[in-house]
Amino acid sequence: MRQYSSAASIARVCVLCGVFASGCGSDSSAKGPSSGGAAGAGASSGSGGSSSGGTSAGGGAGGTGAVGGASGGSGGGSTAVPTVGGCPVFTADDEWNRDVSQDPVDASWTQKVQALVGSKNIHPDYGSGGGSVLYGIPFNVVPATQPAVNVAFDWWPNESDPSPYPFPGPGTIAIEGGEPTNCSGDCHVLVVQQGSCALYEGYACEHQSDGWHCGNGAKWDLTKNSYGQRPKGWTSADAAGLPILPGLLRYDEVVAGAVEHALRFTLSCTMNKYVAPATHFAVPSGCQNEANAPPMGLRVRLKADFDISSAPPSAQVILTAMKKYGMILADNGSDFYFQGEANPGWSNAEIAPLKQVPASAFEVVSVPPLEP
Repeated sequence: MRQYSSAASIARVCVLCGVFASGCGSDSSAKGPSSGGAAGAGASSGSGGSSSGGTSAGGGAGGTGAVGGASGGSGGGSTAVPTVGGCPVFTADDEWNRDVSQDPVDASWTQKVQALVGSKNIHPDYGSGGGSVLYGIPFNVVPATQPAVNVAFDWWPNESDPSPYPFPGPGTIAIEGGEPTNCSGDCHVLVVQQGSCALYEGYACEHQSDGWHCGNGAKWDLTKNSYGQRPKGWTSADAAGLPILPGLLRYDEVVAGAVEHALRFTLSCTMNKYVAPATHFAVPSGCQNEANAPPMGLRVRLKADFDISSAPPSAQVILTAMKKYGMILADNGSDFYFQGEANPGWSNAEIAPLKQVPASAFEVVSVPPLEP
């Protein structure tokens, strides 16, 4: 992902390749402020790269930010609402939790997306890099008593929900891209606070000598529908203005045998429009004249007749969710990369078969009106 405001900012946010990447390249990604226009060129992913970096395993258990934290099970019924840390991850009618298996297909946008990505396969953007290195986006679960601290928003303060945020200290927090004082990549920080069931997310975060700094930050009430909680036109820790946590594939739900929500995914090019549930657009450098660039918030679904019977059981769980809930375009990055939490439990052997699924096996479901 990327939201760069200056050359200095570009230099500060580095590129990390995904666990399955063969080398770093130059997928561009952009995220501009609400005033519109194309944002500056950036890079959140490599050639075959990712929109997420690696992070070291560790962190405390329970309330102080273990990788994956104390995430709850997602349940097995069609009306189940995913939970994290005892909190619902938005309401049953939230777009992230809505069954779209019967939604009509948008043939025109399906054709455009296929033309954009060509013969590429989907790519699981999480896993193990060997040893203590993990790939994916971690999240933290903190208790209601977690002290709130000041966070300075250096890039988009006018589109950030003001601090304080209940961020754990640099010695215990799980952050995407390494350590909070030496972070690479998007450096997302995701925090669920128990009790209040509030979700706090920051992009380009680091802990400096005077405390926490992030490019921007966003807050959601997990007990309510996510759409409409923040103003249209505002960015978030994602280029689409969406919350990140509800679209992450979580290890515990795969183990439990059911993923009951949509996943977030990335494309290299997007247009200067968005569709619900997104509230913000981004136009990466080089995409201004791309006729097939879709809007942020576009939803794709794995075709019902795509045969998943030969996939490992864990992969079948994920592919079944892609048929039922689909994936929501949330950010710029490598084409058809979908994101999971950073968790040491992931098995690369079971993840690998997912990379054989072609992007052409997906179709775009009915698209809401373009905004703004």
